[in-house]
Amino acid sequence: MMGALIATYLTATVEWVEAYTIVLAVALSIGWPRALGAAGSALLLLAVLTTIGSLILTMIHDLTILQFIIGVFLTLFGVRWLGKAIARGAGLKKLHDEDAEFAGLRARADIHEARAAWWIAFNGMLLEGLEVWLIVVALGVQTHHTVAASLAAAVALLVVCVAGILARKPLAKVPENTIKFTVGSGILSFGTYWVLESLGYQWPLGDASLLALFAFYALGGLALIRLYRFKSAASGVV
Repeated sequence: MMGALIATYLTATVEWVEAYTIVLAVALSIGWPRALGAAGSALLLLAVLTTIGSLILTMIHDLTILQFIIGVFLTLFGVRWLGKAIARGAGLKKLHDEDAEFAGLRARADIHEARAAWWIAFNGMLLEGLEVWLIVVALGVQTHHTVAASLAAAVALLVVCVAGILARKPLAKVPENTIKFTVGSGILSFGTYWVLESLGYQWPLGDASLLALFAFYALGGLALIRLYRFKSAASGVV
C-alpha cells in the first residue's frame, strides 16, 4: 500500500506543479478569485470522475480481469513517463521548463480576456489532473485504498499550493524529470507485476518482487541515459 501512495503523491506533485503555473498566469490577468474558481471547478469534476471511475471498476467482479486491465493501463502509463524521463535525461528532449511555460502563457492574447482566461485555467487544471485521477483510480481500486490514494493526491495539492503561495512564482526548481523517472519506474513495476500475476505467474518473492522490478527498470533507465549520452558525445552532438 505504501508504495502505491508514494507513487500517487509523486505523480500528483508533478501534475499540480504544472497546473499551478497555468493558474498563476491566469490569476495575474483576471485575479485570483476567478482563477481559483476555475481551478476549483476542475477539481470538483475530477472528484466526481474519481467516484464514477472507482464504481465502474469495482463492478468488475472477476478480480483477475480487473487486475489485468489495471496492470495494462499502468504498464502503458509507466512506459510513457519513464520513456520521456530517459529522453530528457539523455538530452534527446528538452527538460520541462516552468518559467518558459509561464512566459508563454503570459504572452497569449486571450489570457487577458476574462472568459477565455477562465477556460485556460479550468482546462489546464483538468488536463493536468486527469493523469492524477487515472493513477488514483487504478492504484486505489487495485489496492482497495481509493480514499487513501485520493488523500495522497490532495496532500500533494496542498503542498504545491503552500509552496506556490510562498514563492509567488512558477515552481521551476521542482526536479520534475527526476520525479517522473522515479514514478515511471514505480508505476511500470506495479503494471508488470499485476499483468503477469493476472496471467497466472507466481512471483517467487511475493510483493517484494515489486522492489526487484523497480530496481530493474530504474537501473535499466539509467543505463539507457548513459548509453544515449555516450552515443551523442561520440557523434559530436552536444
